[in-house]
Amino acid sequence: MSRRPVKRSLTLRGHRTSVSLEDEFWQAFREIAAERSMPINVLAAEIDEDRGIETGLASAIRLFVLRHYRQRNGD
Repeated sequence: MSRRPVKRSLTLRGHRTSVSLEDEFWQAFREIAAERSMPINVLAAEIDEDRGIETGLASAIRLFVLRHYRQRNGD
């Protein structure tokens, strides 16, 4: 697993974009999408739609993953 972010490609509503995420966050993000039976691009588009303009997409995905596991653990 990498310690440095790796650039990943996504398609959001028909437009290609990229996010830089560490392997651990990318894997967790993929697992959450699979749990929800959603393509990763659809989940990313939902996160993109919900984020504020002051938050980058990669940060929004990291926060989404963090919140997901905190909720799961009852924190």
